[in-house]
Amino acid sequence: MTGYGLASTDHNNIKFAVELKSLNSKFLELNLKLPRAFSDKELFLRNVCSKEIERGKVSVSINVERGEENLKGATINAALLSKYYKQLEEINLDLGANSSNLLQAALNFPEVISYSDEEVNEEDWEILNATFAKALKNFNEFRLSEGAVLKTDLELRIKNILQFFTEVEVLEPLRIPQIRTRLNQFLEENIGKVNVDQNRLEQELIYYIDKLDITEEKIRLKSHCDYFTETLKSKDANGKKLGFISQEIGREINTMGAKANDAQIQQLVVGMKEELEKIKEQLLNVL
Repeated sequence: MTGYGLASTDHNNIKFAVELKSLNSKFLELNLKLPRAFSDKELFLRNVCSKEIERGKVSVSINVERGEENLKGATINAALLSKYYKQLEEINLDLGANSSNLLQAALNFPEVISYSDEEVNEEDWEILNATFAKALKNFNEFRLSEGAVLKTDLELRIKNILQFFTEVEVLEPLRIPQIRTRLNQFLEENIGKVNVDQNRLEQELIYYIDKLDITEEKIRLKSHCDYFTETLKSKDANGKKLGFISQEIGREINTMGAKANDAQIQQLVVGMKEELEKIKEQLLNVL
């Protein structure tokens, strides 16, 4: 959801500039700064941003710089300034305080300085709106470019998980015979082969091996990874959906690791988890 867009227009010695910046956020957090002369257009601009941006912590800065001939001067109320200044002098003498900044203090009092409102015509607004639209287009193009890079990276991470998954499928059929061999060896060494009830042993082995079976986890993990890739190709904003799918992928990977009871498979599971964490970090940037 990071993005940046900038556009400016010069017209009749007036420069209109619009800058948009965004960071990651679960919702749209919009901070809009625009000149007071265009304050009546704030709701319109906010509605456009809500429709076009959707999510992100977005800062929109709009500046209008006028040439000297277009500037409106400030007016100082000399009588009021003099009155404030004399009052400050009297108070200052009574308190014996420093009097070096009395004029500055008096200038900051209410109604001492007044500014003429800038005159804004329809042409100014049309130019500003066109500049805003151009900046927003640049902003969205930046996001699309970033999105293409993210898409490639996410596809790579899913591909890596599936590669680990393929290696698990190779090792998984060897796991059960190895477990059976270890159990038989343990019983022979500690109890003796003649003292082992083979029927009871087979029943216990079936129960134990069933608890370690990861067939369902493998099926669901492959299905979730395929669904993630399919969703990634959609043109809609699916950041939240991809986040939910990644949670399901993580659930299957964790269960597989818990049931594995095999050092090599658990190492592959760790590799899957590392790739999944990278996916989750990148999904923070996806709408």
